[in-house]
Amino acid sequence: MAFINENYLKLQAGYLFPEIARRVKAFADARPDVASRIIRCGIGDVTEPLPAACIAALHKAVDEMGVRETFRGYGPEQGYDFLRNAIADNDYKARGVDIDPDEIFVSDGSKCDCGNLLDIFGPGNRVAMMDPVYPVYVDTNVMLGNAGDPDGKGGFDKLTYLPCTAENGFVPELPKEPVDLIYLCYPNNPTGAVATREQLQKWVDFALSCHAVIVYDAAYEAFISSPEIPHSIFEIPGARECAIELRSFSKNGGFTGLRCGFAVIPKTLKGYRRNGETYPFHALWLRNHTTKFNGVAYPVQRAAEALYSPEGKAQVKQLIAFYKENARLLKEALSSVGLLVNGYADASYLWVRGPSGATSWDLFDRILQHANIVTTPGSGFGAAGEGYFRLSAFNSRANIEEACRRLVDPVLFTPFK
Repeated sequence: MAFINENYLKLQAGYLFPEIARRVKAFADARPDVASRIIRCGIGDVTEPLPAACIAALHKAVDEMGVRETFRGYGPEQGYDFLRNAIADNDYKARGVDIDPDEIFVSDGSKCDCGNLLDIFGPGNRVAMMDPVYPVYVDTNVMLGNAGDPDGKGGFDKLTYLPCTAENGFVPELPKEPVDLIYLCYPNNPTGAVATREQLQKWVDFALSCHAVIVYDAAYEAFISSPEIPHSIFEIPGARECAIELRSFSKNGGFTGLRCGFAVIPKTLKGYRRNGETYPFHALWLRNHTTKFNGVAYPVQRAAEALYSPEGKAQVKQLIAFYKENARLLKEALSSVGLLVNGYADASYLWVRGPSGATSWDLFDRILQHANIVTTPGSGFGAAGEGYFRLSAFNSRANIEEACRRLVDPVLFTPFK
């Protein structure tokens, strides 16, 4: 008989965002009179069209695919050289960071990379998670058996949780005990916080001291505007020996529908065999990537390359400015009714503390029912998110302005009994 992976049975009843969709559908079905008024500020999906430079590159690449002389079949699984070189030159060398093109692996998005990376880590690794945290980090570790059993508090008994609170600026303290795998995300999803160079140096030093690996999710780095904030973990001395970085074109280029991202795994990053010998993670990921993945479509990679052209860079800058203005408008509206708003300055998310006595799902239901706005409950990201909700700035300006008008309704944020 075929046995199942019983670790899946330890997962919560539903992934956070499908559960949100279920509740929104139930509300819309029950209230068809207001269904058309619902504004979705929950999931961080972009709304604005692709940059013109990408559209032109897509058309050109599709035309090439229609001619025998320029047709492309299977491409290199790791990504075409033209894109890997553009990434290395613009995202790393331009910032004084030494990353070779062959240390860059192009994929269909950082979400897939986040889960697939665990294939190259052996069983028994001690895993540290930020709390609150992007649910995919936790769920993929649960699926592989790294997380242990539910602890009755919304977490898992083998994970080391790193509380991110208003008191520590949503940048966690170092673990009290050694760990083997550390997940960090900055600018952070969901809190919108950023980490300074000094804070990241402490994490790199800690990882080096216990031979741990940092999985650093930098999917939102394009939203950083503060000049002192690093855009990459590899700007930190020592990171090449202890870190993997995940990037995405979803938010800076609007590629949520096209799907393209990349992982950076330095050849100097080593793991350990059970006999104590070291082995490069780069070689393991190369084998994994070329075995399980056939590469991102040629037209999509040409579109990603176009983001690094002078025209593409200017258009990305405009896109980021548009969404950041949305975030500023939301912040002003929420602050005007006395709520504590975090994030937004160097990120696309606002992390909002609700009134006293309110759980995150209480807030979700009240805001949906009274303002017809979809938010994301903070507790869906972990126990430390209880009492918060996340708002996404990814929306049209008209929707954001209307949301701001509704959010200042004093009924929404009166204390819960």
